[in-house]
Amino acid sequence: MTISKFKATCLSELEKIRRTGEPLLITKRGVPIAQVVPPPPPRGMKSGFGCMRDSIQIHEDIVGPVEEEDWESLK
Repeated sequence: MTISKFKATCLSELEKIRRTGEPLLITKRGVPIAQVVPPPPPRGMKSGFGCMRDSIQIHEDIVGPVEEEDWESLK
């Protein structure tokens, strides 16, 4: 498509590219000067649930009471 025709019909051409997914080559005096391509498909949002899986290790009981001697190390 010539640059002058693209300038005159820009919005409708962009909508056509979005709808069809086909790229558009723009020329000036028969020489290609630009190509308009649709964007890549959007990435889906991944759930944050479980993203920290396997990032920590529990070596002792984390629910039971803390021993008297361990209180000093927690300060």
